Formats: sequence, structure tokens, C-alpha cells
Amino acid sequence: MNPYETDELVTQYMAFHYGDSYFEVENYPAKCAQHCLQLMANEVGVATEKALDLGCAVGRTTFELARGFDEVIGVDLSHRFVECAVQLKEKGSLEYSTITEGQLLTPCNAELTELHLDQQRSKVRFYQDDACDLSDHHQQYNLIFAGNLLDRLQDPKQFLNSIHNYLMVDGILVMSSPYTLLEEYTPRENWLGGYTENGKVVSVLDGIKEALAPHFVMINEPIDVPFVIRETQRKFQHTIAELSSWKRIK
Repeated sequence: MNPYETDELVTQYMAFHYGDSYFEVENYPAKCAQHCLQLMANEVGVATEKALDLGCAVGRTTFELARGFDEVIGVDLSHRFVECAVQLKEKGSLEYSTITEGQLLTPCNAELTELHLDQQRSKVRFYQDDACDLSDHHQQYNLIFAGNLLDRLQDPKQFLNSIHNYLMVDGILVMSSPYTLLEEYTPRENWLGGYTENGKVVSVLDGIKEALAPHFVMINEPIDVPFVIRETQRKFQHTIAELSSWKRIK
């Protein structure tokens, strides 16, 4: 079973996107969206008509991007995640529970009005889709954001080799990932980096650069963006993703 369809992961990601922040680490989906919007503001002549949030999970970054875009599409492979995002779009709120300890739960409620996102509901849409095999209606985006997606793909190089097809020339691609290379998601032969080859260290960023080189240039040095995912009242995941930004040149 896909772990991203389980009650445990749905709960964790609802809290990750819409719940409290911990250890003075800012909300990650919102922080990534802020970075994207600032990039667009800095790129003279790049329109903000249409954005794609790939691996949108339960939708926070999609809503946040709609602060600066006319239309934002959120896509995720998980039916459960997309279902949560759609309910938030339609109703503006969604109840969920976090694990306190064992079988003890704490009821929670995600409210878009409290996050000043209620006005963005009309500008977003959500679909269940495969990032490596997108439907034909995904075309001519001004921005594509792929958050914590690369290290969960079967073939990330195939994804990178084709992503330009969905982005306008001069459009912006932003990706974040902690590069947690796991063979349960990505076969070793498909890793972008994280190994040595002919005595040379190959990082994931090296692999990204090579795969994107025909169509993209990096427009900023990568930055670290930390995030915290709450598992229980006393257990948390503290991770640091690398966020890189690219412009399509042809």
C-alpha cells in the first residue's frame, strides 16, 4: 500500500501544512511558496498567470502560491491527500486529529480564514496525477514548484528531462528536496547522485544540473530550507531540504 494513503501520513501532513510550528522552524509549505513568489517578483517580464504545484500533498503551498498567481493547479499521486485539499477548497476548513501518544488523539481543525487564504480558494484546483506522466491539459505554466518530490520518484531523471514541456520559455522551475535516497522509492540505478563514479563524488545537485542542462539555467545558488514534521506529541522529524531555482531558456 502507498504509505501516503494511510491515516497516519494524512494526519502528519495535515499538521505539517496547517498545524503549529515547532522549534522555531517556519511553516515549510508556506516558506517555499514565499520563495517562489519572491523569485517571480525579481524576474522582470515573467507573467504570474498560471502555476503548478507538483507533489502538492494536502495543498498548503498551492493556496499560498495563489496569493500571487491568477490560477494554481495542485497535483499529487495520493488520492487521500488530494481529497483533503479539495475539501479545503470547497469548504474552507477540514477537521483532523494528531497523535498524542499510542491511541490517544487530539482533534484539530485547519481553517483557511485563520491563515488568510480564504480568498485564494477560487483560484486553485487539485488533481490526482502522476508527476512523471502528466495529463495533456498541463501546459504553458509560468512557474512549476516540485516540493520534496524528487526523492520519491521511480525515475527522477525522466521527470527532469521532460519537465520543460509543461513550462513556458522564461518560466521558472523551483525544486526542494532533502535528497533522502531510498531504494524503496527510487531504484539505485536511477539515483541522480549520492555516489562516486570513476573516483569522483556525484551529488544529487550534480545530477539535476546535468539532466536540466539542455533547457534550464540555475538562477540562484541553492538555499537550505528546514522543516519539522510532527509524528506524536514527543516525536518529530527535523529535516533540511535544499531548494534550487531554474529558468527555462529553450
